[in-house]
Amino acid sequence: MAELIRSLGLWGAMGIGIGAIIGTGIFVLIGVAAGIAGPAVILSFVIAGFVALLSGLSTAELSSFIHEAGGSYIYTTKAFGEFPGFVVGWMKSFDYIVGASAVSVGFAAYLTYFVGIPATTSTLVAIATVWPLILMLINLKGIKEAAWTNNLMVALKILALLVFIIVGAYAIITKGDYSNYYPFFPTGLSGVMSGAAIIFFAFIGFNTIAIMAEEIKDPGKNVPKAILGAFAVCTLLYIAVSIVAVGVVNWHLLGTSSAPLEFALKTVTDNILILQFVAISALFATTSVIMASIMGGSRALFAMARQGVLPTRLSTISHQNVPVFTIILCGIIISGIVILTNGNLDWLASLFNFGTLLTFFFINLSLIRLRTTMPEARRGFKVPLYPYTPVFAMISCIILAFYLNTNAIITAIFFLAVGICVYYVNKKRTTS
Repeated sequence: MAELIRSLGLWGAMGIGIGAIIGTGIFVLIGVAAGIAGPAVILSFVIAGFVALLSGLSTAELSSFIHEAGGSYIYTTKAFGEFPGFVVGWMKSFDYIVGASAVSVGFAAYLTYFVGIPATTSTLVAIATVWPLILMLINLKGIKEAAWTNNLMVALKILALLVFIIVGAYAIITKGDYSNYYPFFPTGLSGVMSGAAIIFFAFIGFNTIAIMAEEIKDPGKNVPKAILGAFAVCTLLYIAVSIVAVGVVNWHLLGTSSAPLEFALKTVTDNILILQFVAISALFATTSVIMASIMGGSRALFAMARQGVLPTRLSTISHQNVPVFTIILCGIIISGIVILTNGNLDWLASLFNFGTLLTFFFINLSLIRLRTTMPEARRGFKVPLYPYTPVFAMISCIILAFYLNTNAIITAIFFLAVGICVYYVNKKRTTS
């Protein structure tokens, strides 16, 4: 059986997690969510973060004693068998691909904003189609090269968010003008929950660490630490950014901007170096998410192919020790989805979130099952307040799903049906 090499330490793994989390969600979708929830988008971030954290804790425990590549696919397979595992793995791969497509559109929006060209739909789609293919080639070079590139971009985007928080908070405090926070609930609880359902997209990337467990040194200790560490860093930054963003600019205006953080920053400073640094960092932020999504999506498909539920050809490892065919497949499909959806960011985000909520539901269900069937397994981390934590996580996932775009849910269900057909066709081919 083809195996990957453990070449990432704790900081490399955490860097990939932060790289996968911080991107379009905070640099672009904060504007979309603010336009839905108003200043209460701050609570939308808290709610979405809390729901994601519950599943993050379950993922941390599962990854502390299951160290194979594949993450949620492997967990569900061990808990419930091959077919349920395939369903979760298929949707998780779909999530990575759709998520990267959405982030590519976010990258294109900031690039056009930065260079000063009209952000027409055709321009955005063209840029968002080409960029994932370039990043696919970097992924083919090897995990160390991809991780090094990712870590550099992670450092830049964290610095940019800190600059935004400091400059914006200083402006709010010195002016003493807090009028943008009122009314705090302009669209009520429904707006807050709809905003949370959209912004949930911003918290997802920690699962990439679990997906890549087979390439991380001492995974029993480092994977849980990396998951929780990446989540803690990103959540604190997100909440601080949301407080500042809706404080410096009216939420109606924030909701209309394709580059909301730079738009908000322009209302408090005309320092061109600060503005351009944040804009450039947004480009790095979205790029690192696409990089991490290609890493995660390709490993999820690789894990399923290695188990025989997808064509085994997809489990081929190159001389650079990467799953070459699944990386190429991810890059091509990411670009294809951008073209097919014409770069509709709201639809792509909701489509991604539906698959992720389904995946998280099964991660928590798998934890409950494996506590019973594998009680002797040595766990480097245990979920606190078990079983209430995973049960509440599953309920939360169901609640958030009701606030997603209906067309996106229909599309996701269609893709799930396609996956089931692929499973049975491959099953018939391998047994005949």
